[in-house]
Amino acid sequence: MKIKDIIKNNNITVSFEVFPPKQWDKIEKTKAIVDEMTKLNPSFMSVTYGAAGTTSGFTAEIAKEIKQQGVTPLAHLTCLTSTRDKIRSVVSEMKNDGIENILALRGDIPENFEFPDEQYYEHAYQLIEEIHSLGDFCVGGACYPEVHPESANRVEDINHLKEKVDCGLDFLTTQMFFDNRVYYNFRELCAVKGIDVPIIAGIMPITNAATVSRTVKLSGCTLPVKFEKIVERFGDKNEAMKQAGIIYASEQIIDLMANGVNNFHIYTMNKPDVAAKIVGCISEIING
Repeated sequence: MKIKDIIKNNNITVSFEVFPPKQWDKIEKTKAIVDEMTKLNPSFMSVTYGAAGTTSGFTAEIAKEIKQQGVTPLAHLTCLTSTRDKIRSVVSEMKNDGIENILALRGDIPENFEFPDEQYYEHAYQLIEEIHSLGDFCVGGACYPEVHPESANRVEDINHLKEKVDCGLDFLTTQMFFDNRVYYNFRELCAVKGIDVPIIAGIMPITNAATVSRTVKLSGCTLPVKFEKIVERFGDKNEAMKQAGIIYASEQIIDLMANGVNNFHIYTMNKPDVAAKIVGCISEIING
């Protein structure tokens, strides 16, 4: 099933993200994680893609496992350091495996990286157009509620996002954010710019204080004082921080729902227990 059809009505959707292993001998362990998560009946599940396509085969394998478990898969596809021929090969494999949904990403630019030649993509919109030329896919994209780290300002960032959407994106998924006002402001700016595709709210439950600085660096997000206080108070108590992070993420989702947001994507970090506890916290609200 295509994700654009899953999220087109007013029903609440909750989806999960998983990442494949770096070594093939760990693939069965990841499949076991997937099997646990599919029991929670997510609306769909996404699978990340390794740098330079290093785990592209693993991504396809995990996406197939998700599909076999009766859940719609969304395969990430990063193009920056993969040749056009490599991308076409991966997309062809996905098509043969019956994977209908692709999250098209440019990818992070490695330090001192230079584009070798015209065989490489420089922008996500080129990948989006390529995917559409290769089959009848539902294509999603990523967005940054707090401005892409490489953009000079919000205006430039929204303009680039509009260009991507106009190339044929069916939906957007946000990077993580910890202050819902950031999402609300971003949603309004998108509406003003004419970006009218669904914007799925990406939620990251922080269950370990050690991951906070890395998370902020990678996503470019800011932490509200409320969350900083939580880390300060519970960060050195592993189980307490885990519970606090789950509750905080659940409260984010509840507030977003109360303000008209229906679609949520949880960055699970391959932790089925965390996904289960969040779903448990909001189950009656989703079904109510």
